Amino acid sequence: MTKKSFFSLGRLLLAVPAGAIATLSFAPYNYWLLAPVSIALLLWLLQEQTVKRSGLIGFLWGLGLFGTGISWVHVSIDTFGGMPKIASVFLMSSLISYLALYPAAFGALFNRFNRGRPFHQLMLSGPVIWLLLDWVRGWALTGFPWLWMGYGQIDSPLASLAPILGVEGITLALVLMSGALVASVVYRNWKPLMVPMIIMTLTWAASTVSWVVPDPTKNLDVALIQGNVPQELKWLPSERWPTLMKYTDLTRENWDADIIVWPEAAIPALEAHLPTFLQNLDSAARNNNSTVITGVLDQKEDGQYFNNILTLGKNADGPYQYDKATRYSKHHLLPFGEFVPFGDLLRPIAPFFNLPMSSFSRGDLVQPNLEANGYSIAPALCYEVAFSEQVRKNVNIDTELLLTLSNDAWFGTSIGPFQHMEIAQMRALELGKPLIRSTNTGITAVVDYTGQITEQIPQFETAVLRATITPTEGLTPYTTLGSWPLYFYSLWSLTLSMILIRRRSGRFRDTRPVETE
Repeated sequence: MTKKSFFSLGRLLLAVPAGAIATLSFAPYNYWLLAPVSIALLLWLLQEQTVKRSGLIGFLWGLGLFGTGISWVHVSIDTFGGMPKIASVFLMSSLISYLALYPAAFGALFNRFNRGRPFHQLMLSGPVIWLLLDWVRGWALTGFPWLWMGYGQIDSPLASLAPILGVEGITLALVLMSGALVASVVYRNWKPLMVPMIIMTLTWAASTVSWVVPDPTKNLDVALIQGNVPQELKWLPSERWPTLMKYTDLTRENWDADIIVWPEAAIPALEAHLPTFLQNLDSAARNNNSTVITGVLDQKEDGQYFNNILTLGKNADGPYQYDKATRYSKHHLLPFGEFVPFGDLLRPIAPFFNLPMSSFSRGDLVQPNLEANGYSIAPALCYEVAFSEQVRKNVNIDTELLLTLSNDAWFGTSIGPFQHMEIAQMRALELGKPLIRSTNTGITAVVDYTGQITEQIPQFETAVLRATITPTEGLTPYTTLGSWPLYFYSLWSLTLSMILIRRRSGRFRDTRPVETE
């Protein structure tokens, strides 16, 4: 084996662990410095490579990241999917391979358009290509914006960029800083190091600004119920009333709270099947000057299923009536869990694709805030809290706090629930609003407007989290502008890159005089 072949093979072998270490930057590990290290390693591996080899390096890096970072998905497939082991492993491998195509595309495009132009590669078009591919991954096939690199920076200095540019802006900063570091090392030039210096200066300046103002005069007391109902028992008919009584008893002990929150689909029956129970719960809440917010499934007369949030008690739509109640209906559905892409083809293959109620309908993208005991709340159900633009569009000047309900029992003791919690923290930081999160088995927690968890209870315990929440007034720049500053930056960066490329090409154009006879 030649020396050149040895180093080429070494680059390929290093790509997988280089991607895998990025997983350690996310919760529950939170070694945030490993994110720029991982990105820098990828950019270094891509130097002076062909387009095909660059794509392969990116693909292997993606296998390392997603193979370790979303391993928790296999828990639900293997435990609850009813599939043979070989089939579940194949399905999981297919998902990881699909996601790895995005860093593969980055690697190929990185060297396709910028070979021989290191400045363009590392500090102009390269970061923009990364950003654009993240956006595509968050949209294609309904989107999977998990493990965007910015999420792992919730505790890093870069977190102060979130209220201005969102998690995507943090990702852009990471790629820019990593590219500058690689440029300074590979090309032995200190000037690129000015880029991270400028970014860190802007980050520090952003940290000194208060975009929203807490309002202690509006403090509210919340009680978040964590029922800890085993997933395998949840929908058994024999467990319906024991589950309802568990939540009712825990609620009865906390009627002094302003708002009491049950998790996603806490009621193990369709809403229309329990009118008397809901009327009694609504009446008890009103008598105690409190509000109960709960997740509940429903089926309309036309057969459509919806995953809803229902408000009962004070500030709801009068005494509960099924036909008049206001609900929040989940918009962004979980692929395979709440709807099956290509269902006609996949459902006959395995029981996994025929999970109960796996054909939900979507609610509107933007829906009115929930009104609960005098407070205006922007809700998000489970998976859809990962979609920053959707959550942002549901926040307005009157919104006082964020709410997300979830049931991560599907993923057992894996790292999935911790990543999910971290994503919810980022939404609170971006939007400058406190967030309350009620789940079946954890993580049930309260997050302040700076994105930090202030209260939480242990996973896999039946418990109630009591906390006092301080709402905020005002809007962050991200709430107002969304990703538009990043769109303009991307356009500016690509335009500048094209201008520089044309100028460089003009310098080397053959200007020798034409010979004449």
